[in-house]
Amino acid sequence: MPSERKFQELTGSARGTIREALSQLEAEGLIYRKDRSGWYVSPKPVTYDPTRWSGFMTYVAEQGRVPATETLQVKTEKQPPAVLDIFGKGVRNPLYRVERRRSIDERPVLVEEITINPALAPGLARHNLNGSLSSVLREVYGLAVTRNHVEMRACALVRHTAECLGVKSGTPGLLVIRTSYDARGRVIEYDQEYWCANAIRIEVDLTVA
Repeated sequence: MPSERKFQELTGSARGTIREALSQLEAEGLIYRKDRSGWYVSPKPVTYDPTRWSGFMTYVAEQGRVPATETLQVKTEKQPPAVLDIFGKGVRNPLYRVERRRSIDERPVLVEEITINPALAPGLARHNLNGSLSSVLREVYGLAVTRNHVEMRACALVRHTAECLGVKSGTPGLLVIRTSYDARGRVIEYDQEYWCANAIRIEVDLTVA
């Protein structure tokens, strides 16, 4: 899109008025801003159905888009008590922390932080995690997810997350928190996804009995 200065030249409006209008369009998800690059028209958001067990690589491809995953880091680190409580009694620090950046049509749209109990997946860092992590856990470690608990809430993309996505700090985001369990009730993954808000649309189809 034209720069703010170009809009000012074309319309004769004050810079503050133009910025307010652009911010409103951003809030509505119609445009987005790349840090130090300018404004761009938002692509069509990908549809996500939290009631369906389908990974990012699958549901993005099914919608005719091109998904990609980049592993930023895999390390073991001490987790706060609130996270340990999610994994249940007997699980001790440190735990695996996997950070990945995921893109749609070459545009980074989310950064995810995944916590995994290393006792269930020893040597996880040796594997290629630039695809489906669930497939690695299932095929290599025999860990199959049978239930998901999903939470969603609005957030702001700040600091490291904003930098990884190439957006301005404070850009509107959507936090999707997914806790995945196996048939024995063990937590297999605790996943926090920080999405660009204009890149995702939540859609659920429910059958009423």
